[in-house]
Amino acid sequence: MKITLLCFGAALAIAPSLDGQTAALIGKEVAAPRHLAAGEAGRLPVTEVLRHGQTLFSASWTDQEGVGRPLTKGTGKPLSDPASPLTGMRSFNRLSGPDANACSGCHDGPFGIAGGSGDFVGNVFVLGQRFDFATLDEKDLIPGRGARDESGKLPTLQEMSNFRATPGMFGSGYLEMLARQMTADLRAIRDQIAAGQSAALRSKGVYFGELSRRADGTWDVSKVDGLGALSLGTNGQDGPSLILRPWHQAGAVVSLREFTNNAYNHHHGIQSVERFGVGVDADGDGFVNELTKDDVTAATLFQAVMAAPGRVIPNVPEVEAAVLRGEKLFETAGCASCHTPSLLLSYGGHQFSEPNPYNPPGNATPADTPVVTVDLNSNLLPLPRLRLEPFSGTVAVPAYTDMKLHNMCGGASPLDEPEPLDMQQAAGSAAFFGGNCRFLTKRLWDAANSPPYMHHGMCTTMRGSILAHGGEGLPSRNAFMAMPAADQDAIIEFLKTLQVLPPGTANRVVDENFKEKVWPPIPDNQL
Repeated sequence: MKITLLCFGAALAIAPSLDGQTAALIGKEVAAPRHLAAGEAGRLPVTEVLRHGQTLFSASWTDQEGVGRPLTKGTGKPLSDPASPLTGMRSFNRLSGPDANACSGCHDGPFGIAGGSGDFVGNVFVLGQRFDFATLDEKDLIPGRGARDESGKLPTLQEMSNFRATPGMFGSGYLEMLARQMTADLRAIRDQIAAGQSAALRSKGVYFGELSRRADGTWDVSKVDGLGALSLGTNGQDGPSLILRPWHQAGAVVSLREFTNNAYNHHHGIQSVERFGVGVDADGDGFVNELTKDDVTAATLFQAVMAAPGRVIPNVPEVEAAVLRGEKLFETAGCASCHTPSLLLSYGGHQFSEPNPYNPPGNATPADTPVVTVDLNSNLLPLPRLRLEPFSGTVAVPAYTDMKLHNMCGGASPLDEPEPLDMQQAAGSAAFFGGNCRFLTKRLWDAANSPPYMHHGMCTTMRGSILAHGGEGLPSRNAFMAMPAADQDAIIEFLKTLQVLPPGTANRVVDENFKEKVWPPIPDNQL
């Protein structure tokens, strides 16, 4: 498939474009007045594609363009009871969806940035979408309709879904490219393992355990670490996919595109043609082709090119000293063993190509739609950007994560309890109802001004989130607790510097006036 390089024009505008308005739209109330035709995402200037993506992300969808899904669940499957469609007063449901008018309704902070993190009020009831219309009405006996789960049990509110905070998408293009490169590394190791052999899985300095093949050629994934069940399934001689899934806090989604296709259907009832088919009204709302492939490309690219977070370090000597000490203590406490300060995108990794080659079925791949490529380091994209090393072509991504799943439950506080459901398992299975304790290492690079904290958003402070670390995070939590108060404060002061910067900030490391700052400071004897 031909690769199309987008041409850069003027900086991305804030206001959505109304291109495509015609006389036929007079009197219409639609959030997206036009949709991209096949191939347009590769032919239009990047500013127009991104502006269209922003329009779609901020669109408050209406029933004149297909909002809602009368006959389907948020999973895309038919309702358990099609005799009770999701119409009228059943059109929206906070627990099972549709539950939002616009993507930006939940992703809106800080600074009101579309694509940012959300307040506690924007938390999502993940997996609640497998119910038609959640009611908790004990008189409703139909499994999956409004109250009974797949087993026929009447779950409590806490058992019906996993309660999750809304993450920000800042720097997400760099993160997805890291996941792609790391996946390629792990697969290359996998492909060299002969029957009866094993090998350590390593990429970018991160250890993912050991993968083995038995004498008969079948695979043993019992010692693989940090990947979820969706990436470890095997079938005879077929090895595990080993795909890193950087989206969803439990690492269940491969790409921004998959995330986008899922979310439009679940939260809004807006169905994409690549997921549901051209000319197909899968949800019975009277509309077809609600999102084209190129629409999804535009919405995906809009998220991928969001500015990278940075650091704000005030020009106050006492604060500077605390921050400098806190950075070192962060490593002393063992926090950096999971919150790896920086991972390196190897040559070419700053070129974000869409769609992702590892996309699962139901999402476009490079085999069935033209590939569009954007240079993530272009200063014509929302600022700030990361720095390209001119000779090596590498990019350091200071996201403070190892891209792995870790068990975070038990031993710290009431806030480290397991989730009731495991989204990496088949819905209704015993493993599904067995719950989940494993979460992707939080990307800390936007932490200071993107509360609330932890996967559930129950922590109002970063200090509180440290104290809620259980399981694999317990040793670092205990090391933090054993420190003198001044050392604990220094770590917090360091974390307070990791921020999303105001739109248009040119440099990633700035002072309190958002002016460029040299960090770490240069010692006087080296000036």
